[in-house]
Amino acid sequence: MQASSEQLLNAIAQMPQPELEAFVEQVLKLRAQRQAPSVSSAESELLLKINQAIPADLQHRFNELVAKRQALTLTEAEHTELIQLGDRIEQLDAERIEHLAALAKLRNRSLREIMQDLGIQPPACVSAIV
Repeated sequence: MQASSEQLLNAIAQMPQPELEAFVEQVLKLRAQRQAPSVSSAESELLLKINQAIPADLQHRFNELVAKRQALTLTEAEHTELIQLGDRIEQLDAERIEHLAALAKLRNRSLREIMQDLGIQPPACVSAIV
C-alpha cells in the first residue's frame, strides 16, 4: 500500500506525543542510513544524537514562559521554572556540541567542517569560536 505524503502527515499528526517522538527517532535513523550507508555504528549513533531535537513539550513550555516574561506577566514561580528550563536547554545544546566534536574527531575533521557538512549553523554568540 502506498500513501501520499499528505496522508502520512495526517496520520502522524494524530499520534500521541511519546509515540510521535519514537517515530521521529526511527525516521532520523532511516534518513541517516540512507544518506550515509557506509558510516560506522559509532558515527551513526553520534548522528542520531546530534539530530535529536529539544523535546517538544520542553520547547513549548519554554516559549510560553518567554512570552509571559515579554508581556511582563511572569510570576516568581514561573521565573524560576524559566531559568530551570533554560538551563536544561543549554545542557542539551552542550551535549549536542560534544557529539559534534566526537564526530569531528572520529572523521579527522574540524568542528566547523562537520557543522558545515551537516548544515548546522552555530549561534551568533559562538560563531567566532567555532
